[in-house]
Amino acid sequence: MPKLPTMEGLDGLLAKKKRVAKWAPDRNGSLMLSSGANWFSSSKSAKKVSSNYVTSIIDGLKKLYVKKLKPLEVTYHFSDFVSPLLANSDFDAKPMVMLLGQYSTGKTTFIKHLLRTSYPGAHIGPEPTTDRFVVVMNGPDERSVPGNTIAVQADMPFSGLTTFGTSFLSKFECSQMPHPLLENITIVDTPGVLSGEKQRTQRSYDFTGVTSWFAAKCDLILLLFDPHKLDISDEFKRVIASLQGHDDKIRVVLNKADQVDTQQLMRVYGALMWSLGKVLNTPEVTRVYIGSFNDRPINEAPTGPVGKELFEKEQDDLLSDLKNIPKKACDRRINEFVKRARAAKIHAYIISHLKKEMPAMMGKAKKQKRLIDNLEDEFVKIQKEHHLPAGDFPNVEHFREVLSGYSIDKFEKLKPKLIQAVDDMLGYDIPELLKNFGNPYD
Repeated sequence: MPKLPTMEGLDGLLAKKKRVAKWAPDRNGSLMLSSGANWFSSSKSAKKVSSNYVTSIIDGLKKLYVKKLKPLEVTYHFSDFVSPLLANSDFDAKPMVMLLGQYSTGKTTFIKHLLRTSYPGAHIGPEPTTDRFVVVMNGPDERSVPGNTIAVQADMPFSGLTTFGTSFLSKFECSQMPHPLLENITIVDTPGVLSGEKQRTQRSYDFTGVTSWFAAKCDLILLLFDPHKLDISDEFKRVIASLQGHDDKIRVVLNKADQVDTQQLMRVYGALMWSLGKVLNTPEVTRVYIGSFNDRPINEAPTGPVGKELFEKEQDDLLSDLKNIPKKACDRRINEFVKRARAAKIHAYIISHLKKEMPAMMGKAKKQKRLIDNLEDEFVKIQKEHHLPAGDFPNVEHFREVLSGYSIDKFEKLKPKLIQAVDDMLGYDIPELLKNFGNPYD
């Protein structure tokens, strides 16, 4: 049985002697703490969650998934349209943080800065250097594991990536190293998003689909920007659009902010917020952290002491967000599970509605084409019939694309028993599960 994640923090690690760089206080001010063990145990933090609580909740969710949610997903091909079926390793995985951004915005340097050391296979440079998705996680020794190998390991939560094909898996790898921070979280480094339509067509795999898959698994998504490259390219726009439904996880980081003076920084911040407002399509203001996340001391020449103080406060706020990830991981797992159950239910309504619209005998091909062409109208019908919120429906274009490869006539009719089982799970089983194990923070 795979070892389940514990959330006791890193206090016990001081006793262990591992070959990891010491985290001495940094010249940048208070950004890095003196020891890895202090990372997840501040005096202000809430009471730690017991490992028994986490294990019990995760085990309960596993049973509910197999018994009540998985049958619905299998019946209506949920794995082909939305997300692959879950395995035990998906429930047991450590919380993940993903970094996204255009090339040379400092993603790999940011990871190096957090770890205080470079991870195996890291490349840093002014040109697009990281050409693959790299999962940086804890391991007994320093090594890089190829994507094809890591995707078939039963104890790793990456089996769903096999759907993106060998062309993607050759651009995916796992970088393992012993590190106190990585015992609590896993970090995902991504290739720089390039500009120009040509770049999208030259990628041999579905870049947007992969980022969307990781977004569903991640607990935090950091979008990095450079003050000298604020334009949001077509591909980056598609990537940000693919994060729809995960808005609560997104944080924006304006990196390398000590390279411009205070007046320029004010204009850059305004321009960034304006650009993001056009892409994110939300009335709320996104949280933007301003700083310079690298191993060099903050350059005070352009910004002066006021800028240095601002960067240190912003960096502390971002670190607080990162520190809270393991504490909130169990709540996040429940949240994602409930979100998935709702999505599976809506998917079942869509598939069964399309099946119901098909004729019994003649003209099936014409009717299928008409249904696919008018998919938006069909979504509106389903929404009104079952009183569902419009925001919970999938992306029409993506759904249409997948649907065109199926024969709608072969789909299953609506099975009320399967829907009722998921409703019971959301209404009774999950609240009962949480009640039985009490509040872990009491």
